[in-house]
Amino acid sequence: MTSLWVDTQAPAQSDAFVADAEYDAVIVGAGLTGLVTALLLARSGMRVAVLEARTVGAVTTGHTTAKLSLLQGSVLSGIRQHNSHEVLRAYVDGNREGQAWMLRYLDERGVDYQRRDAYTYANTADGRARLEEEQAVGHAAGLATELTEDVALPFETRGALLLRDQAQFNPMHVLAALVDDVRRHGGVIIEGARVHDVDASDPAIVTTQRGSVRAAQVILATGTPILDRGLYFAKLIPSRSYVSAYRVPGAPEAIPQGMYLSIDSPSRSLRTVPVGAEELLLVGGNGHPVGRNPHTAQSVDDLDIWTRAQFPGAQRTHSWSAQDYQSVNMVPFVGWFPRGRGRIFVATGYNKWGMTNATAAALSLSGEILGGRMAWADVLHHRVSRPASFLTAAKAGAEVAAWAAKRWADAETTGEDLFEVRADAPAEGRGRVTHEGLRPVGVSTVDGVTCAVSAVCTHLRGVLGWNETERSWDCPLHGSRFAADGTLLEGPATEDLAVID
Repeated sequence: MTSLWVDTQAPAQSDAFVADAEYDAVIVGAGLTGLVTALLLARSGMRVAVLEARTVGAVTTGHTTAKLSLLQGSVLSGIRQHNSHEVLRAYVDGNREGQAWMLRYLDERGVDYQRRDAYTYANTADGRARLEEEQAVGHAAGLATELTEDVALPFETRGALLLRDQAQFNPMHVLAALVDDVRRHGGVIIEGARVHDVDASDPAIVTTQRGSVRAAQVILATGTPILDRGLYFAKLIPSRSYVSAYRVPGAPEAIPQGMYLSIDSPSRSLRTVPVGAEELLLVGGNGHPVGRNPHTAQSVDDLDIWTRAQFPGAQRTHSWSAQDYQSVNMVPFVGWFPRGRGRIFVATGYNKWGMTNATAAALSLSGEILGGRMAWADVLHHRVSRPASFLTAAKAGAEVAAWAAKRWADAETTGEDLFEVRADAPAEGRGRVTHEGLRPVGVSTVDGVTCAVSAVCTHLRGVLGWNETERSWDCPLHGSRFAADGTLLEGPATEDLAVID
């Protein structure tokens, strides 16, 4: 599955990795957070290096729906349940500043984007009540939303919240501009340099599979932090959702021109995408916790069936999925990393709204490092967790424990012995967990090649499940993912799976 964004953008060229090099700042992760932070620091005269395990935009940024919007479904209501009004207002102010910075940057660099009205719409009476709650919370935080019955969708709704004049873009075009800009300011961007560890010495030592580098400051912008000592893996809920692009007869007149998100389940996200002389429709939804859906193909098929029913004649051109992380108190974690001695920083937990939150995080982090002050960032850095957050964390922890026990029990009692499977390889695109003695083993066939790998996650030893859509091994505990041959794709894990002969 390849995203439309990645498919239409030429890959970036990597700078050379120089072992034992010293920098003022090393940013781990070349998504939107990492590259905006790198640019802000490089502009100040700092020597900056961005280390990316795969390629620029390979994970969330290259697979997002890329809505630069302050209207974010029911996010504000969720934040208010877990935090004070001051924290809610600071979250909105930070997103507003992140949005404004990004729009100025796109104008300065001549990167194309489209102004669009944003809608959060309801399909049910309960959804309508939630819209009204979201509007009240948003107004209290200074967001000028409107309740409207004029939703301009080809199916029946119960009205929508409307926020005018938001924006959308191709995220890979934005990353390409940032890559060029970072290099013009003396920074380097190195792909294929997976970071395994960071020592908070003076200077900090960043260890990769290609050697180590040193830096006065290190920023972890990896979706979920790759260091466990902050226990962020226990404070984040990883989810995976699906997106498809469609060519619709009669477009653009036949497709809605706003940016839409349903407040009811199953979720539906819609926006337009200009590609050359035509305009495509982007439809997303059907999210679920990572590694806990044994039938991911059904999620993609369901999205396809729904789209064709609402937009007759729609033809799918691309289909992909993305991974996001929600913090237990609904507000991103941005700032100093615990036990990092003031040299390591982190940004995570954007809860599917990374275009504004990533830019806000970069502004906050660069301000912290360079000595700037922003009132909204100060509030977010010093927020106090409320009982609702502890309850959410406890529930998430209980679910993780239950899935850990279930997967180990299933691997030991229901899987065939590896010896029995050798002559009966899985069909193309299929995978299953077997066992060799007491060791769970994942066997799969992809592109005609059958591989056997350890089915135990290298992070905290959860037993992996096969993702039939992405053809990957996914961990139900904290969201780490591995390719069929055991190569690490994403998550808190930092090591590949062992290959079984």
